[in-house]
Amino acid sequence: MESRSLKEELSVLIDVDWCKGCGICVAFCPKQALSLDEHGKARWTGPEDCVRCGLCQMRCPDLAIELR
Repeated sequence: MESRSLKEELSVLIDVDWCKGCGICVAFCPKQALSLDEHGKARWTGPEDCVRCGLCQMRCPDLAIELR
């Protein structure tokens, strides 16, 4: 059986309806893999840089981010 890394298994999913655009996830991301889009909503803009640490999910006050 082939072993897969976390980068291959986990994606950052953002519910834009729940996101209020506070920017907390962007501020806490250690690899700057998140940004706010033109509507002020969080967006996963750097999946290749993301280390899937889960800080965005942990810090989101609106539960709009999930690693799955």
